[in-house]
Amino acid sequence: MPTLLINGQRRDVDVPADMPLLWVLRDVLGMTGTKYGCGIAQCGVCTVHLDGKAVRSCVLPVSQAEGHAITTIEAVGETEMGAQLQKAWLAHEVVQCGYCQSGQIMAAVALLESNPKANDEEIVTAMTGNLCRCATYTRIRAAIKSVSQA
Repeated sequence: MPTLLINGQRRDVDVPADMPLLWVLRDVLGMTGTKYGCGIAQCGVCTVHLDGKAVRSCVLPVSQAEGHAITTIEAVGETEMGAQLQKAWLAHEVVQCGYCQSGQIMAAVALLESNPKANDEEIVTAMTGNLCRCATYTRIRAAIKSVSQA
């Protein structure tokens, strides 16, 4: 039985070792902030942090997450960078439908945690592959840039 460290809490889960982390979070633990998008790690909707690095939970077997610190959208706002980005998201009115936003925020937090003064090119590069069907990319970049310049 895998033991996971999710948002600072140890959780024992009785699941197959090859079950994707996304389904453990959503279906087993009821943490529905992390969304299902494509199932092939192409859209970014399912992004969580594994030891602070943005990863796609839809293709990450739970066995590979064991022994690592997992952070989801439910707790990212408890970090200084996460709280700043969530405020910037509101200030720049990023959200339209909202479906991709947890993955977008998780990717942005990972970027600014590793590169707090990211420039435009670095922001675009880091956020490439996080898809938004509402096309709020300009506002997403503006929100990230506002935090990187603060």
